[in-house]
Amino acid sequence: MNRELICICCPMGCRINVTAEDGVITEVTGNTCPRGKEYAVSELTAPVRMVTSSVKTDGGVCVPVKTAAPVPKEKIMDVMKEIKETRTVLPVKMGDVIINDVAGTGINIIATRSSDLT
Repeated sequence: MNRELICICCPMGCRINVTAEDGVITEVTGNTCPRGKEYAVSELTAPVRMVTSSVKTDGGVCVPVKTAAPVPKEKIMDVMKEIKETRTVLPVKMGDVIINDVAGTGINIIATRSSDLT
């Protein structure tokens, strides 16, 4: 199997070609740095994504949030469902943990901006 990816690790956007045989990656070409190779291997074996969203407060204000680390791609919908069902109370400080261990991933949802009642 041959697959072409565009690397998202830096602004260069290298076109990376990955060759795999029987589920084993045998060659990665086109990357200009080691991060590109790491990205390509990860993307084909265990893709992950950062998730950004917002959580409602009891007062109707929304607090912007994100995952503290990338989550497995197949867990994104579970993460979003849990975020949608969550309510928090103000005040919230940037970096506060809003949800512990979201969707059983071991990753927290954190506030990306401070919000208070004003």
